[in-house]
Amino acid sequence: MITVHHLENSRSQRVLWLLEELGTPYTVRRYARHPVTLLAPPELKAVHPLGKSPVIDDDGTVVAESGAIVEYLVDTHGGGRLKPPPGTPEARRYTYWLHFAEGSLMPPLLVALIFARVRGAKVPFFVKPIVKGIAAQVHKAYIDPNVNKLLAFLESELQQREWFAGDEFTAADVQMSYPLEAAAAGRAGFTAQSHPRLHAWLMRCQARPAYQRALAAGGPYSVIP
Repeated sequence: MITVHHLENSRSQRVLWLLEELGTPYTVRRYARHPVTLLAPPELKAVHPLGKSPVIDDDGTVVAESGAIVEYLVDTHGGGRLKPPPGTPEARRYTYWLHFAEGSLMPPLLVALIFARVRGAKVPFFVKPIVKGIAAQVHKAYIDPNVNKLLAFLESELQQREWFAGDEFTAADVQMSYPLEAAAAGRAGFTAQSHPRLHAWLMRCQARPAYQRALAAGGPYSVIP
């Protein structure tokens, strides 16, 4: 039996979704974030040395990192499902998006979150204009141009196909869901009006019965990169 060590409001939500898509039995062990720092609790270090989520334990096989978990579950429990046939253009796109989600898309979104917290931090009133000015410059010079370029690229990709790897839903769409949910949560200017194809893709993902079952299994969910 697979145990998902599930940190609230985290990347592990998409692991639950993938397991529901595969119909693979699992149990959930829930962990709460620290109310102030929002960090994972120290109990997770007993599961994996880095003390982060997601982590799964498949009858003694412990796997960490979202992309590695997705590949492991599809290869071990997928029975050929949710992954294109080897050697096809869809397979190459599948691998690309599995890595793109955390390698290219998530870092600037995380920086955006950090600077949002910097702008909202409690500092002496005479320092606040300086802090806000620095944050605004980082957004203008780095965050906004990079995020806008990435979202425009994704929007153009979905002009050509319904799902990221091709015409069929795959685990690559599961992997891409978290950063795009984060972008849609108001941190990147991603709306139905600005990126209609991306928004339609996200609505298709969230309407899937397996996605809804994963929400019930994982508990309240609000994206926090």
